[in-house]
Amino acid sequence: MAEDPRDGELERFLAERGGHLLRAAVLLTGSKEAGEDLVQAALERLLRRGPAVHGDPEAYLRRIIYHLAADGWRRGGRWRARLALLRGDGEAVAADRSVQVEQRDELVRLLLRLPPGQRAAIVLRYWEDLSDADAADVLGCSASTVRSSVARGLHRLRELSGASAAVAADHVAAGQRGRAP
Repeated sequence: MAEDPRDGELERFLAERGGHLLRAAVLLTGSKEAGEDLVQAALERLLRRGPAVHGDPEAYLRRIIYHLAADGWRRGGRWRARLALLRGDGEAVAADRSVQVEQRDELVRLLLRLPPGQRAAIVLRYWEDLSDADAADVLGCSASTVRSSVARGLHRLRELSGASAAVAADHVAAGQRGRAP
């Protein structure tokens, strides 16, 4: 049986863009394992559609990933699993990366507390760096809906991060009060 020439194209595409799609899926699901499952399910749909997919395969995969994630949220969090620490590409090496890891961990925890629509809009706009119109295409809504979801989500993240900072300060203060001077 002859090899399909599209197989090589898919392999090149995944080598170039697969990591980026996986990181977005991890942000949406909260764990590497669930993100991998999400990307795998999207790839299966892409391969089933085969030549019927017209245009940009990345846009098609991204749309599938976001729709599958939303379906998972509607079914009670199928994609919610253990929270994994994320690593960004090309970050400068810091002397003490534990602060960055803690900040990234906190950000992901806060993202997971947002409603699915707000979380997806924020990930598309700030992680995927899509325009409002492109994010709207992926989510199947209007650009104004994306803008309002992002604004509400960012507002909620600020509220949540302020609340978590206050709780952390209370824990530190309580620990210091318990010590003898």
